[in-house]
Amino acid sequence: MKPSQLPELLAEEIAGLGREIGLPYVAVSADISSPEPMLNARGQPFAESHFRWIQPDLQYWNDRSFALKAPFILAVRYMSEPFCFTAGRFATWRPTRGLDAIEVAESARAHGIGGAIIAPAYLPGGVIGAVVWATPDPHLGVAEIFAAEAPRLHAAALKFMGAYHDARGELPSAGGARLTRREIQCLKWAAMGKTDGEIAEIVQISAPTVRFHLKNAALKLRVVGRSQAVREAAALGYVGLTPAPTRRAPAPH
Repeated sequence: MKPSQLPELLAEEIAGLGREIGLPYVAVSADISSPEPMLNARGQPFAESHFRWIQPDLQYWNDRSFALKAPFILAVRYMSEPFCFTAGRFATWRPTRGLDAIEVAESARAHGIGGAIIAPAYLPGGVIGAVVWATPDPHLGVAEIFAAEAPRLHAAALKFMGAYHDARGELPSAGGARLTRREIQCLKWAAMGKTDGEIAEIVQISAPTVRFHLKNAALKLRVVGRSQAVREAAALGYVGLTPAPTRRAPAPH
């Protein structure tokens, strides 16, 4: 099988899962930061070839501002786990501050959504995709379906998004991006806004050595400059959101 054929087979699986669980209306986004629709091998949007939506006239894949105003997409920015929309609110398997803060009921009513299960797909390189399975029926037991099917739906979404980006050559390559402990240390402190001199003091190396490590990291990540190196390292998971521990000053003698 050619890599270009796999996304279409997985799109059929996505649609079939929706019909099986009673959520037959599907919306997809390969990258919620991009207005570009997901296209099949013939250049046709999957939203037209494989999926259908509750409101046929709502061509969300052609609306470049949709991702900025849709609560469902906003929620995907704050949740990497599957979640559902039921009884007028977002919910998942645990209490979540991020989901609880998002007003969704009015928008869902306006788009005819009675219930839905949403599976975010966080991919290498900082890309976030998503699959939404929906129904116009507000009385369908979405919470029960979610409890039983969320893991299977999440796996299907990850496979679909991964295969789609891989077929297009858009996932980062592992070649060369093996950073050392010192390079990662310097990048983490740089991501927190520290200067070369401050990093040198914290890590207890010289400022020129800090610059050497940052330059080497940029070369390995195939980018130019400190800010691009920090961004790429963050996208690959070398630099996380957890603040680095503050090094204590040595006690006076």
